[in-house]
Amino acid sequence: MTIGGFIVGLLMVGVGFIFVWKTEWFLQNFGRIGFGEKYLGTSGGSRLMYKLIGLIIIVIGFMYTTDLTDNLLAWIASTFFRQKV
Repeated sequence: MTIGGFIVGLLMVGVGFIFVWKTEWFLQNFGRIGFGEKYLGTSGGSRLMYKLIGLIIIVIGFMYTTDLTDNLLAWIASTFFRQKV
């Protein structure tokens, strides 16, 4: 793991935190998300969607910071492409 990867991961965590913290700002400036309104609730679906996007960015950022992304991708690939013995 390089120091650059560590910094990029921490920046991703920061961006995700801002998504979760300032959800109302994102809603006012970027508008509602149709998918979120349809499937995640009537009036708060877009807010929940922005928070979920932020949480996903945070998790990916922490995984990138701790260099666990390769392990996750290898696990996903092994579930889809198993070899028969």
